[in-house]
Amino acid sequence: MGEKKLINETQQKAIQTAIAEAELNTSGEIRVHIDAKCAGNPMEKAIQIFEQLKMHETAQRNGVLFYVAMKDKKLAILGDQGINAVVPENFWDAIRDGMISAFKKGEFSEGLIEGIVTAGQQLKSAFPLLQNDENELSNEVTFGDEA
Repeated sequence: MGEKKLINETQQKAIQTAIAEAELNTSGEIRVHIDAKCAGNPMEKAIQIFEQLKMHETAQRNGVLFYVAMKDKKLAILGDQGINAVVPENFWDAIRDGMISAFKKGEFSEGLIEGIVTAGQQLKSAFPLLQNDENELSNEVTFGDEA
């Protein structure tokens, strides 16, 4: 995948730390993917990335992808089947709205971190951390070709 021009290394590390900390609350698996642009629907692009990252292969189908196209200002939060089967339909709305609010203030990494932390807290009830929990997916931030 592409280079990391849209966020600096410090921001990237802070996001990865937030993912690791959020996953201390839940067996859910969280990933972040950043593109510069998204020509179409961000949810459709998120579905493609979700599959590319093999996020649908977790044991409980409880992966969550935060997809952001920075230059086009598009955002999608995609939960796998296991999550969407047990959470209310509007589960991601408050998280998304909080992130958008931070993004509008130019607080990109802060908004992303806040969304990740909130997702971890909310997933705790549906997917509590298991004693033998394994980190099934990397916490690394991934980037599209132009990012």
